[in-house]
Amino acid sequence: MTELVVRRLLIDLETPFARQWCGGDAFRTALFNALSMSFPVGEQFFIDAVRDGHKRLPPDLQAQFADEVRGFIGQEATHRRIHALFNGHLEKQGLVNDWAPRAAERMKLFAGADPRHPLAVTAANEHFTALLAEWLLAHPEVLQGAEPRLATMWQWHCAEEAEHKNTAFDLYQALGGNHEWRITWFRRITLVFVGDVLRQTLSNLRQSGTLWKWSTWASAARTLFGQGGLVRESWKPWRQYLKRDFHPGQHGSDLSERWLAEHSNAYTPVGAR
Repeated sequence: MTELVVRRLLIDLETPFARQWCGGDAFRTALFNALSMSFPVGEQFFIDAVRDGHKRLPPDLQAQFADEVRGFIGQEATHRRIHALFNGHLEKQGLVNDWAPRAAERMKLFAGADPRHPLAVTAANEHFTALLAEWLLAHPEVLQGAEPRLATMWQWHCAEEAEHKNTAFDLYQALGGNHEWRITWFRRITLVFVGDVLRQTLSNLRQSGTLWKWSTWASAARTLFGQGGLVRESWKPWRQYLKRDFHPGQHGSDLSERWLAEHSNAYTPVGAR
C-alpha cells in the first residue's frame, strides 16, 4: 500500500494575480487555467469513486486499503479547495468556466452504476494527471517567470498526483475490474479530456484577447510539440496504459519525492505539531 500524506500548502491565494501569470506567456497561462477549471468538479468525482469502491471491498481488503484511501481523499480534497480559490480569481478576471458544468452533467450518468466504472474513469484520469505531473516536474522551465506562489501550487499538486497515482487503479483491480473495460474507459476519457482541455484553453485565449496572436501559437507549438513538449514526451507513457500488464507504479515517482523533500518549507503535513 502507498503511504499518502495530506499536506496544507503554505501559500497566499487571497491576493489577486496577473492575468498572464505564467511568465507573461498567454498559451501556458490559458492551458493551466483550463486544467484548474476542471479540478474541483473532477476531484470530487474521484473522491466519490474511490470512497464508494472502497466500501464494496470485502472487510479484509477494506482494512488493507483504509489508510491509503483516507490519504487519497485528503489529498484530493485539498487540491479541490486550493483550485477553487485559484478559480475564483479567474472568474474575477472575466474568464468563463464552461468545462466544469459540462463535466458535472456527464458525471450524473454514473449515478447507481457499478462502482468499477467510475473507478476505471478515475484511474484513466489519474494516468493523465500523472503524465502531466511527470512532465512538469521534469521541466520546471515551463513555469519560468511564473508568479512564484502559483508555480509552487502547480508543482505541489503535481508531486501529490504522482504520489497517489496507484490508488484508483488498485481498487479497480481489487474489485475484479477487467482489462477490456479499463481500456474502453481510457480511450473514451482520452477523447473527452483532450477535447475539453483544448476547448477551454481556446476559450480562455479568446476571452483574454490573445487567441490570434502569433506569439500564442508559437508558444503552443513549443509547449506541446517542441523539444521536451508535453505531447512529445507523454505519447509513449500514454500508450503504455493500453498494455494488459500495465500498472501506474511502473512509472517512477522520483521527481515527486525529490520536489517534496526539497520544498518542505512550502507545506505542512496535516496533523503535524
